[in-house]
This record gives sequence, C-alpha cells and structure tokens, in this order.
Amino acid sequence: MGLLNLLFGNKENNIKDFKARGAIIIDVRTPSEYKQGAIKGSRNIPLQVIESKIEEIKKLNKPVITCCASGMRSASAASVLKKYSIESINGGGWIALKTKL
Repeated sequence: MGLLNLLFGNKENNIKDFKARGAIIIDVRTPSEYKQGAIKGSRNIPLQVIESKIEEIKKLNKPVITCCASGMRSASAASVLKKYSIESINGGGWIALKTKL
C-alpha cells in the first residue's frame, strides 16, 4: 500500500464502495459541458447552484459521487455536501470516473 493510499485511502475502492451502496453521481459542470458528454444516469447540478439544491439532494437519501471535467469543481462540491452532512466523495473528472464504475 502506497503512502498516499495509507493517508487518504484508495479512491477507486471508495468509489466502488459508494456505488455498491447505491450512490448517485452528480456532475457539477455547466449544462453546456454536460450536454457534450456525461456518465449515463448522472444528474447535472452545476457547482454554482449546488448549495441551493441541498434539500433536494438530502431527500434522495443516498451517498453522492461528484464529478466534473478535471476534479477541481467536484472537490468543492463534495466539500459543500459534507458541510450539510451528505455523505459524498470527489470522483474527479467524469471521463476517468466513468472507467471506474
């Protein structure tokens, strides 16, 4: 096990665990980016409005995997969701995430 895995856990295993527990995937890119390609079944909730959708996301009662183009916005989105006690993980860029699902 590498040092980063020891400190932060294995992201791929965490993603598989979330998915096995019925996680939803929230793509936080803009609608125009999302229309150019996305993970099948994902929901598009742009980072700019995610905080206004907290109650809607909580009602789903599922863990959340966030994604975007590179992983930066999805990291911010996962932090926002955690702030509201929503179990979430940053899945990173959507293209790379798609291969892990």
